[in-house]
Amino acid sequence: MLSLRVRRSSAPSFRAAAPRAYTTKPSASSIPPLPPTSQWRRAFPTLNTLRRDRAVVCNPDSARRIARSFLPPPEDDNGGKVVIEAFPGPGALSRAMLELPSSNLRKLIILEDDEVYLSALKPLEDADSRVTVLPMSGHNWDSYSHIEEHGLLEDVRTQPWEGDSPNLHFVAHLPLNVKGEQLVAQLFRCIPERSWLFQYGRVPMSIVLSDYVWGRLTAPPKSPRRCKLAVIAEGTADIEEATDPGSLKPYGDHFFPIPIASPSGKFAAKKVGQPMHAFTATPYAEQVIRRGDTDKWDYCLRRLFVLKNTPLENAMNSLAPGATSLLKDLKDPRLPLRQRVKTTKPPRDMTLADWALLLRAFNNWPFRPEDLMISDAFKDESD
Repeated sequence: MLSLRVRRSSAPSFRAAAPRAYTTKPSASSIPPLPPTSQWRRAFPTLNTLRRDRAVVCNPDSARRIARSFLPPPEDDNGGKVVIEAFPGPGALSRAMLELPSSNLRKLIILEDDEVYLSALKPLEDADSRVTVLPMSGHNWDSYSHIEEHGLLEDVRTQPWEGDSPNLHFVAHLPLNVKGEQLVAQLFRCIPERSWLFQYGRVPMSIVLSDYVWGRLTAPPKSPRRCKLAVIAEGTADIEEATDPGSLKPYGDHFFPIPIASPSGKFAAKKVGQPMHAFTATPYAEQVIRRGDTDKWDYCLRRLFVLKNTPLENAMNSLAPGATSLLKDLKDPRLPLRQRVKTTKPPRDMTLADWALLLRAFNNWPFRPEDLMISDAFKDESD
């Protein structure tokens, strides 16, 4: 049985390296500046609903801190990282990454389809030969196919899965809407299948996201926020906070847009204005979810988390008629204790090891459903 790991979440230290400075003030820097943050509301109006749901870093110092934590100096000479950045907004984080030397950042491929934000990003192409700006959405799989088809990843070295991470890195601000939650769930589902960018190896993902989604992503067993996303993430990648989340508070000092608070002074849990986190997820060399089994995990997790507070022994038939027959395989007294599942637990309390044992029984069940009705398109992950 595959040994299961315990997730670690920490804020590693980082070393500063800034050969040139990005600022919101005109200067001798070759990086085109952004307007002062006090002028962002006018420069980048949020009348557009999609823009209003996208929290992006605006403070140059915060952007610099995040960039250096996402792309620290390399431990060996790998020629620098090829970074695909999605949902950059006007590009404060993009500019901060461009401060880094080519030994850290070899190429920056930016995906942005908002015309207002594109006007602030396009000058970066003229200022730095490492930059390619594509007017495409980070939500669409076709955008990443376009990057490959146009040879922008030709200098990415594919690595064996058990080897070091390749010189490719994904960076994003996660939109604060349903599509954003769907996207992060889909990206973690790609890891065990080695699809999407993971065809090149264990590509790191560095993402800035809301406290709400961070809580769902990292929720441990017994947590009210424990969900399908948390189980898949725990089984596929080592997730570490890149910066101290306290250094990104209060929201208004670091991020744009500034929302209108309720009369109580609070912001909606799923909207802009709440605390933000920055993390890096590095896929495990040894995966709990076997290649080809992701749809089965997705099916079982989705079905059982609908009844997340119901004891497993009472929830099993939600998998399929007759699925209660699997209970005997989960609590067989002839099995070692570590290979048994306490079936009085509700799904919310189950550990990753419990889920792996349940999936082993489901895989061996001759009457398991053939059609798991899993679509490859983005879908609702808000179990």
